[in-house]
Amino acid sequence: MIEEIIPDLFRIKIPLPDSPLKYLNSYVVRNAQKSLIIDTGLNRKECLAAMQEGLRELDIDLKRTDFFITHLHADHFGLVAKLVTDSSRIFFNRPDAELIETWEGFDPMIKYAGLNGFPEDQLRAALQNHPGHKFASEWIPELSILCDDDIIAIGHYRFRCIETPGHTPGHICLYEPDQKILVAGDHILGDITPNIQCWSDGTNPLKQYLASLDKVFDLEVDLVLPGHRRLFRNYRERIEELRAHHENRINEVRQILAGGPQTAFQLASNMTWDIACDSWEQFPVAQKWFATGEAIAHARYLEAQNEVARETRSRLITYALK
Repeated sequence: MIEEIIPDLFRIKIPLPDSPLKYLNSYVVRNAQKSLIIDTGLNRKECLAAMQEGLRELDIDLKRTDFFITHLHADHFGLVAKLVTDSSRIFFNRPDAELIETWEGFDPMIKYAGLNGFPEDQLRAALQNHPGHKFASEWIPELSILCDDDIIAIGHYRFRCIETPGHTPGHICLYEPDQKILVAGDHILGDITPNIQCWSDGTNPLKQYLASLDKVFDLEVDLVLPGHRRLFRNYRERIEELRAHHENRINEVRQILAGGPQTAFQLASNMTWDIACDSWEQFPVAQKWFATGEAIAHARYLEAQNEVARETRSRLITYALK
């Protein structure tokens, strides 16, 4: 499905089979000299077919097309290597590029999950079948690194890069001030809450994410172009809702830990989740993984606030209120 949002700026819905996200919003800025594709979809045939059909309908010549990828997740990055040509530039961010360059497979994450109480054998099997692994890019083309306030000028539009770490360490949004449009990637979504996970010591992605919400709050935005689901206009109201969501989550973690120390896996099992399961045991392993990563992120946030203490005993990390 193709939709013209404003003149020469289009959305192509790229299907994400078997995913609750349903589809990726790929945005195409059409220009006779050089077009721009923002985010691409998974590296799978259904995504490629939808993208190729959309580009044909829009009469986009890939030999005269650049790419901007908001962040490293495979549903945004995975298909780009199938689309690039020798004349393409791929605009990306440095922190996520470094993660790709130093990628050692899932083992470090699985070991860290085990330290946080997650059954390692279950997680290893689930991650091998996870779309982010199965449908990632087969190779990484050369990347052109952009930073805060860099400009991408395409046709009538000048998009300003805004670094918004949190969902990933290097996530970047694009802001078009004349049109008052924010291409938000997975930083701000209209119907669902962006997943904020933590899988290493010493990082505080929730603190980064909340700071990134503050960073973009004062922008004049009439229309948000998110990475998934519907476009929306209630920009600042939605940011306030996301802030409130995480404040409620933080309070929930406080209340749970008031009952005593817990691993992140235990903590996640006691948190409330919007998923059609009657019990934690019924959660798909991949959803338990997301939930545990979010539990770590919220516990880590409280640890940095000096409200929670982290302790490692018998090869398990536990969190407790101070």
